[in-house]
Amino acid sequence: MQHDIWFNGKLVPYEDAKIHVLSHVVHYGSSVFEGIRCYETKKGSGVFRLREHVRRLFDSAKIYRMEIPYSIEEIEQAILSTISQSGLKSCYIRPLAFRGMGGLGVNPLPNDVDTVIAVWNWGAYLGDGALEQGVDVEVASWNRMAPNTFPSLAKAGGNYLNAALVKMDAILKGYNEGIMLSSNGLLAEGSGENLFLIRDGVIYTAPTSLSILPGITRDSLITIAREHGYTIEERAIQREALYLADELFFTGTAAEVTPIRTVDKHVIGEGKRGPITEKLQSAFFDVVKNGNDPHNWLTAVPEAVSA
Repeated sequence: MQHDIWFNGKLVPYEDAKIHVLSHVVHYGSSVFEGIRCYETKKGSGVFRLREHVRRLFDSAKIYRMEIPYSIEEIEQAILSTISQSGLKSCYIRPLAFRGMGGLGVNPLPNDVDTVIAVWNWGAYLGDGALEQGVDVEVASWNRMAPNTFPSLAKAGGNYLNAALVKMDAILKGYNEGIMLSSNGLLAEGSGENLFLIRDGVIYTAPTSLSILPGITRDSLITIAREHGYTIEERAIQREALYLADELFFTGTAAEVTPIRTVDKHVIGEGKRGPITEKLQSAFFDVVKNGNDPHNWLTAVPEAVSA
């Protein structure tokens, strides 16, 4: 079943949510977007870190000089009402702002800014069983962008052409995902996930200065790990550290907390989800599945009002 899409302030049927082929975004990738999840917890449906995601959408738009014609609060309410009207208890949420009609030169300033919110069912992003058994990945031949080329703090559509190259190469070689290096050869992130490495009980992750996206699930796992007494170090990490890790895992809205069992056919740890990853994963899912939410990360979805 396809659900209505919020398009420039009103819900429209799925099949009517269309744009013109001469929209700026089609030609230049001039969009910013978010990936958000709504979970059906034991205490009702809730959107995970709604404010942080919507704020990042507006931050991305600001970097690209794109003025979204709604407030943060209006987009938050639009997300909640779109979920409510869909009848979904859990879903993936995609807010998107993009350059529409106007000029067709590179300069996007004359073009309208359109805003869309869509929701749909989406299970385990990296495949059934990935959350327990882990995934097989490679180090990608494509790097993350260098500093001062593309703004890595923005979650922009055009940036993901780089990520798509990484993902396609990995899939065609039989892997689930690729890990990108920074422009100077240090560990960065996956095509759509942040990366964590565990060695001797210490958890490492790349700093945002290495052109990674500052993930909201990444931030959540750092908080959870510290609360469980683990040391987190954000630092430059060499590629070969991957092969010596006791545990590796990805984080992301779609990927959630996904263990990595092999990299470039090197077996990581025991080749399955490690004990620290399992503990952190369990704590994360206690929030989003059980609704035990000490940080108030979940925003309740109101019940749909019958016509």
